[in-house]
Amino acid sequence: MLFYSYFKTLVGKEVTVELKNNLAITGTLHSVDQYLNIKLNNIRVVDERKYPHMLSVRACFVRGSVVRYVQLPPGSVDVELLHDATRREARGG
Repeated sequence: MLFYSYFKTLVGKEVTVELKNNLAITGTLHSVDQYLNIKLNNIRVVDERKYPHMLSVRACFVRGSVVRYVQLPPGSVDVELLHDATRREARGG
């Protein structure tokens, strides 16, 4: 639940999602659910030459199990808050 709660705070911000098939998509985070499925709006593909068929796509839904990485905006990471939440979750509360 730690990641789910954290990703919910990023709704409306631009993130880059790298998939296990090496496709990287940048877009505005619209929603995320408890399975870390992600919906992005206003997307663009990082390597447009490699994936020209994605140029016309403006929104997408990404299943959480195919996500390799999520690159976050640098200013939105509160390291102290994440450390505290991780400690609380490790203690079971």
